[in-house]
Order: sequence, then C-alpha cells, then structure tokens
Amino acid sequence: MGTTDLTDSKYSWQRLAVSLIIAVVGNAGMWAVILVLPAIQKEFGVGRADATLPYILTMIGFALGNLMIGRAVDRYGVHIAISAAAIGSAIGYGLSAISPTIFILSLLHFIIGFGTAACFGPLIADISHWFMKRRGLAVAIAASGNYLSGVIWPFFLTPVMAVYGWRGAYLVLAVSSIVIMVPMALLLRKRISRAMADSADAISRQAVRSTGFSPNTMQILLAVAGIACCVAMAMPQVHIVALCMDLGFGAVAGSQMLSLMLFGGVVSRLISGVLADKLGGVMTLLIGSTAQCIGLFLYLPFDGLVSLYIVSLVFGLSQGGIVPSYAIIVRETMPAREAGARVGFVIMATILGMALGGWMSGWVYDVAGSYDMAFYNGIAWNFLNMAIVAFLLMRLRGNTAKIPA
Repeated sequence: MGTTDLTDSKYSWQRLAVSLIIAVVGNAGMWAVILVLPAIQKEFGVGRADATLPYILTMIGFALGNLMIGRAVDRYGVHIAISAAAIGSAIGYGLSAISPTIFILSLLHFIIGFGTAACFGPLIADISHWFMKRRGLAVAIAASGNYLSGVIWPFFLTPVMAVYGWRGAYLVLAVSSIVIMVPMALLLRKRISRAMADSADAISRQAVRSTGFSPNTMQILLAVAGIACCVAMAMPQVHIVALCMDLGFGAVAGSQMLSLMLFGGVVSRLISGVLADKLGGVMTLLIGSTAQCIGLFLYLPFDGLVSLYIVSLVFGLSQGGIVPSYAIIVRETMPAREAGARVGFVIMATILGMALGGWMSGWVYDVAGSYDMAFYNGIAWNFLNMAIVAFLLMRLRGNTAKIPA
C-alpha cells in the first residue's frame, strides 16, 4: 500500500478523533492547577508568586515530558506513552489530594505535568504522520484538545470544588485519567510504516534546503521565539482567575472567563490550521503573534466585568493558533523520523515560557501591587517573539516551505 493510501485516509481521521478525546482528558492538569490557585493561596497562606509554584512545576514537568516522551514515541509508539502517562498522572492527582504542604504539592505537580505532556506534543507529532494534504488542520485539531480541556473541565470541577474542595476535584481527575485514557490509548497501537516515513523524509529534506537554515539552527530559533510568545501568553491564562478575585468578581467569573478564552483558542487553532495549509507555518505564526499582542493591550484599559468577558474571548481568538504553528513549522522543515524529538523540544520551550511567564507575572504583581506592569512585561516579550518570526519570514523571502498537496 502506497503512502497516499495511508495518509488523509478514513483511518487517519478516526485516529485524530481518538487523539482529541485523549487530549481533552489528559490535559486537564494544566488547567486544574490554575482553577485552584486562589484556594491554594488561601489554604497555605502564601503570596501570589508562591501560590503559582504548583503551576510552575506542572509546566516544567510538562516541558520535560514533551521532550523525553517525544523521543520515546519515535522509538516505541504513542500508545505506550499515553498509557504510562495516564497511570503517572493518576498517581500525581491522588497524592496531591492529600498533600500537607505547598512544597509537596508543587513536587507532585511536576509528575502531573510530565504525564500531561504525553497528550500534547507527542500526540501532535504522531498525528502529523497520518496527514499530508490536511496536516495543518489535523495538527490544529489535535492541539485543540489542550484548550478544549480547559473549556470543559472547569464546568465539571467547579461544582465538585464547591462541595468537596480542590482536593476532591483532584480525586475526580485521578479516576478519569485511568478509566478514559488507558482504553483509548490502545486504539492508537498502529504505527507509521517505513514507506510513509521515507516519503515524508524526502519531502522534509527538500523543505530544509529551501529555508536556508539547518534543522538545528531552525530548532533553536523556534525555541527562543516559543519562550518569548508564551511568557506573554501566560499572563492572562494563568492569572485571569486571580485578577477577577482582586477586582471583586469572584473565582466563578474568572473560571468562566478562562473557559471563554480557551473556547476562543479552539476556534483560533482551527482557523490557524486552515491558514497554515495555505500560507505555511511561519506566516501563520506571525499573524497569531501579532494578534496576541493586540489582545494583551486590550486588557489594560478594560477592567469591568462585561468588558473582561469580551476581552478574554478576543484574546483567545487571537492566540490559539500560535503553539500548533511551531509544530507545523518543524514538520515542514525537519526530518519526519525526528518529528517526536524535535516537536517535543520546541514545545518544551513554549511550555518553559508559560512557566516563566506565570511566575514572572505573579512576581511583578507582588512588587507593583497590580497586574498592569505584568501586562506590559508580557507585551515586551511578545515584541521579541514578533521580531524573531519576522526575521525568519524575511529570510525565507516568501518561500516558506509547505507540504505539497
């Protein structure tokens, strides 16, 4: 069976649907820690920056997991990685529910983040092998599971938290990880054939020559750009609930804004996937980065309840396609056999940016007494990202590599 018989096939779309379900469940750890941030701060009696430590350790684990699990997927297959990650995450959630200190809680969130990573970069890299004509859209759909997780889980966890507290919510996540993810992972046992990999590698080698950069140089540039954009992205995503608490709107309003923001991100990711198939990953990334910067500026003059709902939706619509664009660029310009490792490395950089941005925003808040300077800090990092991406685009001189139809 030829390569064209295996890519963009009925099985490819079925595999994408399974991957999306796994991503929705597996990425819950990223958003649960944001949802419980105010409760953690109150229970352990710490400052805003210290209260973000569980989030920081989650993102560090998530970053390292994307790198290390990505390499394992290249060698052993994604289904093994997902199954192991589900078990590890469940253990992390369960022990977090009985953790006595924020230090122990933070260490356990490293485990949660590491397990969660299997449901992002590795899943994206895996699904990219099964599509050529619609690779951008497929990658965007798989990546949307991360944001859909943030949209869906607050509606389930908020009522649980109201009755049983944040610890009860974590027990729900522990059970869900095992019951849902392990059976779904078994549906991903089929692996890409050598013929498919060889064909994709031939296309990738041609694309690398057209960029003017070696894969390693391109990877480093993308990693630096990823850190910069995600420091900016972290400000609203990590602190929107706490911001609403400060303004007197309550945690429920903040959770709803986060869900609205992430819903906008899902829409943005799908649109960006279509754009990437037409314009290439680099141009799509620049469009998303510019839109994100505009969204950050909008938070500065508006602090009313209704206006924050609107701005949060606008921000989500502006930035959702950014991170998947990095994966698309990697697949457009680097060898297919190294997809898991190289996508994992760049995704790791974006997550480290989220971790740095989450902590930095809390630190700036503690120093300045408000979030205004934290937003300006995010905007400055966003400008750095835009400069790097614009440089890449100019260097490519309109020849952004695209997988041919």
